[in-house]
Amino acid sequence: MKSLLAWLDDRTGYRNLLHEALYENVPGGSRWRYVWGSTLVFTFSVQMITGLFLWMAYSPSSQTAWESVYYIQNEMLLGWMLRGIHHFTAQAMIVLLALHLMQVVIDGAYKAPREINFWLGLILLKIVLGLSLTGYLLPWDQKGYWATKVATNIAGITPVVGDQVQKLAVGGMDYGHHTLTRFFALHAGLLPALLVFFLVLHIYVFRRHGITAPDAEWRSQHDTTFWPDQVLKDGVACLAVLATVMFFVLRHGFGSHSGAELGAPAEPSEPYSAARPEWYFLFLFQFLKYFPGESEIIGAMVIPGAIMGFLFLMPFVGRWNLGHRFNILFLFAIFSGIGFLTYRALKEDRADAGYQVAVKGADASAERVKELVELNGIGPEGAVHLLRRDAFTQGPRLFARNCGVCHRFNGHDGSGHVPTEVATASDLGNFGTPDWIREMITDPAGEKNFGATKHGSWNGEPLEDRFADGAMAQWAAENVKSGQMKKSEIDAVIGFLIVQAGATPGGGRKGLDAVEFDMEQAGKEFFAQGSDAVTTSCYGCHEMKIDDDLFKDGSDAIAAAPDLTGYGSGKWLKDFIKNPGDKRFYGKRNAMPAFESKLSDQQLDMLVDWLLHRWQEPQK
Repeated sequence: MKSLLAWLDDRTGYRNLLHEALYENVPGGSRWRYVWGSTLVFTFSVQMITGLFLWMAYSPSSQTAWESVYYIQNEMLLGWMLRGIHHFTAQAMIVLLALHLMQVVIDGAYKAPREINFWLGLILLKIVLGLSLTGYLLPWDQKGYWATKVATNIAGITPVVGDQVQKLAVGGMDYGHHTLTRFFALHAGLLPALLVFFLVLHIYVFRRHGITAPDAEWRSQHDTTFWPDQVLKDGVACLAVLATVMFFVLRHGFGSHSGAELGAPAEPSEPYSAARPEWYFLFLFQFLKYFPGESEIIGAMVIPGAIMGFLFLMPFVGRWNLGHRFNILFLFAIFSGIGFLTYRALKEDRADAGYQVAVKGADASAERVKELVELNGIGPEGAVHLLRRDAFTQGPRLFARNCGVCHRFNGHDGSGHVPTEVATASDLGNFGTPDWIREMITDPAGEKNFGATKHGSWNGEPLEDRFADGAMAQWAAENVKSGQMKKSEIDAVIGFLIVQAGATPGGGRKGLDAVEFDMEQAGKEFFAQGSDAVTTSCYGCHEMKIDDDLFKDGSDAIAAAPDLTGYGSGKWLKDFIKNPGDKRFYGKRNAMPAFESKLSDQQLDMLVDWLLHRWQEPQK
């Protein structure tokens, strides 16, 4: 072995290189405060290694990026851990950069003759921030897509060349495939190459001038070499960084729910109010709130540019003791401001009910797409099309946009947001269930039913006259609230009506019980004939076209109330939404817009399936 090593040394001179690297003089001895530079080199090395392995499974296109990340996260052996290490090490680099910058300024390591090295460090800082920004888009999920769109929009306000800069970054007028490929080229190609180049320069200049040492008397008594004491401290620090990263990766345990977050696939057609940058850019997000409209350029470019410009001037300001103290104070003020703005951003988001609803919706979509992939696979169209055709996902959005203006869904607009406006139509949260039918029979004028219409009008006419104080409300007051209609008769009618939807016990409809089906015949008889105690039967106002002798003579109703044949079924509800003014439903008494021309057939199906709680669910 000695002969082999001697031969290798003769050809390469590696022993001198090792000696030069390991036995560098450390004036004043090894210190824990010197570890930050080594930890940064360590984290960058981890990023390079994990990034290379991620690259092997990543497919950078708008139709395959999310899908390949999903494969890494959920299918590839320990892929979730690999991605988690890459994700959280990137965040660790930001913290370590801040600590390293503080240590350099406090120790005066930016002063002559180390100005060049200090400037190289600031360049490296900007490159690392660029890597964080470009890497955010690569999963091609909702969070990354919309946050990147906000960031590139900020670039667009640059004076004179803003539009050109934005088009160059985006790859054209619209965000899409070219945006992703450009960011991938920057993240995996150009920026790492620049970082390696400037890092080599940084280390070279650092080795040329050495560590900023304490006073000469201390140095003479405590000088040592890089090996072994400082190497040990650096190794322990790097191990601590790795342990911290692994803590965040594994904090939820092993499996696909650990590691880095993966949201729902990017959907440009859907607004995404939950978009926020990563925590280390939150301060800038909050800062820009104080510069609305045209003044945004001041908060986005002028002030940050001035701060960065002053950082580059620090070596000149720090030539005097007072200037050095001012530099330290300035840096602490900047970091304090960043911390305060980050705190304010988090606090405001916690208090923002709309944002919290949006976050819950985003989380639900992220979990839902995983379920859909497990149920149906991804398919050639990509994962985003699974959500576009999913009633559970699209139903709330369609309801909020089209129905939530008048109706509520268990008190909100379908998406979870509670509008400030008063509802003017019934709450549809439990539509078609036994509870819904019971409330409609016993209290049709209640605030969750027709009672809400008293807040609205149609063509200048109060809706209360038609519905809240209409025939159904009067019938309930005369027959139900007075006790004329027995509870057993109400239960029987419920049993009869839920069968109209084609429901069967255990058939998937929410809130159905087998007992209610046993009452179908009794409910049919009451619906058609009523009883001696009630003023009129249901059949007196509502049509019911079924093959049964009880209904052979037909109803006396003339557009007085909706035809309940097939009530609560998907077809009945879809027909009603398409044209509630049809003679089968409310006719001339209708006050609801028709959606036949506003929603496609597929959208109507998804809205109806959601209202009836019919969507794909994983097997339990």
